[in-house]
Amino acid sequence: MYAVVKTGGKQYRVVVGDKLKVESLDVQEGDKVTLDQVLMIGDGDSVEVGTPTLAKTVEATVLSNGRGKKLRIVKFRRRQNSRTRTGHRQNYTELEITAIGGKAAAKKAASPKKAAATEKAAAPKAAAKKEAAPKKAAKAGDDLSKISGVGPVIVGKLEGLGINTFQQIADFTAEDITRIDEELNFKGRIERDEWVKQATELAKS
Repeated sequence: MYAVVKTGGKQYRVVVGDKLKVESLDVQEGDKVTLDQVLMIGDGDSVEVGTPTLAKTVEATVLSNGRGKKLRIVKFRRRQNSRTRTGHRQNYTELEITAIGGKAAAKKAASPKKAAATEKAAAPKAAAKKEAAPKKAAKAGDDLSKISGVGPVIVGKLEGLGINTFQQIADFTAEDITRIDEELNFKGRIERDEWVKQATELAKS
C-alpha cells in the first residue's frame, strides 16, 4: 500500500516504513504526526483518488528536526561593480511513516522451515567463534611502545597492518621499510629511530 500526501506545498509518495524529510513542522522529536492532506491511496489494483483530498490520513513519527546543506547564492551584475554573496540553509523535519489509512505494516512470521534452517546455519558459526576465542586471546603481541619513538597511535597503525611483535619489526627488509613508510606516512621514521636495531635487541630479551 502506498499514498501520495501533501505537506509544506510539496507532494510525496510514501509507503509504511519510509523515512523522508519535509518542510519544517512545529513538532518535537518523538512526536506523532497526522498528515491529513492525502491525495491518493493505492493498494494493489485498487486506487482511491481524492477530490482534492481523501478522508483518510497518514500517520508518522518525528525522527528529528534539522537544517539542510548550505546553498550558495551569488548575484553578479556585469560592468556594474556589483557582486553579492549569500547563503541559505533550509529547515526540515524528518519523518518515518508508520500507518496509511489506519493500516500499519504487517510483520511476516518466519516459516518453521526457514526458522529451523537459520538456527542450523547459525549453530556451526557460533561454535567456531567460541573455539576461536581462546586461540585469539592466547596469541598476544609484544608491547611495541617499548621501541623508542613508537607511541599508542603508531602501535595502532602497525597492528592495523598485522605487525604486533618485535621479531616482525626485526625482520623488516629495505622493501618492507619503504612500503610501510609510504602506507603509514612515517617519513623515514623507521630508519631514523633505528626500529630494526631496537626490535632485534628487545626480541632477544
